[in-house]
Amino acid sequence: MEKLNPYGRVIVHTDRPSTIKEKIARVIDAQIILNTRGVIDWTSDDLKALPNLKMITTCSIGTDMIDLDAASDLGIIVSNQPGRTAPSVAEHIFGLMFAVAKRAAYQTAEVKAGRWARVENIFLQGKILGIVGTGAIGGELARLGNAIGMKVIAWTFNPSDERAERLGVEYVELDDLLRRCDVLSLNVASSPETRRMIGRAQLESMKPGSLLVNGGRGDLVDTDALVDALNSGHLAGAAIDVYDVEPVPPDHPLLSCEQVVLTPHMADMTPEGIEALNVGAVENVLAYLEGNPQHVVTR
Repeated sequence: MEKLNPYGRVIVHTDRPSTIKEKIARVIDAQIILNTRGVIDWTSDDLKALPNLKMITTCSIGTDMIDLDAASDLGIIVSNQPGRTAPSVAEHIFGLMFAVAKRAAYQTAEVKAGRWARVENIFLQGKILGIVGTGAIGGELARLGNAIGMKVIAWTFNPSDERAERLGVEYVELDDLLRRCDVLSLNVASSPETRRMIGRAQLESMKPGSLLVNGGRGDLVDTDALVDALNSGHLAGAAIDVYDVEPVPPDHPLLSCEQVVLTPHMADMTPEGIEALNVGAVENVLAYLEGNPQHVVTR
């Protein structure tokens, strides 16, 4: 933050606002917002209430917490940080895959409860990893999958032979990927094209005993259909870092499923990841102030 001091007054809030009114009051005079890792939402009404605001930078890759259309209409620049923490996020997703395949959460709970009820786990080497989305995170995940001897197939909006060769993947149609994969990993952003892309029909088309890993966004998956697929035994497990409602309420249906591994949307929360995002947010602000905004996601 020290790098920003020469450019103006910097105010840092170390806690989340408790109300929308408080949120607006904190930034009513701000020209630039560094959106926190607590993921503060900015709706159209919020943005309209901030007449001085010129720029927002996220401390994240995702931008779904900001109404980008409203920001564009109001002339507010929004910048994100594409790919900056891809190694940290991909490693976390890879760890989730292993955790659910080896029944780590379930077996831990059983042992803690005094039960020695061992269940079979899943051997991953030689199995098919299906990656949906081969941006920076999906590409790194493909590298990790290949490194342990998995066969990696993938779907993306823009496949090419060059990308396939570089990433060591076979690009296939989404329906084909769902039918073939032993592990499905979702790594696309939330958008009108991807919301609920994995619904009941898609889950039913997957192999019995396959696994689902979601490190993309919670609304990529129909949660009720996923819960049904888990409780019926059609899917052998799911590993989730992102949810349709965050924070997860105590009555969320996924919490009742046995074979799940759940983390609270924190795939990039390593010391290295946090530092990289903090530095990246400051760099985005400096680029804007110097007249060369970067990583702009608004029109």
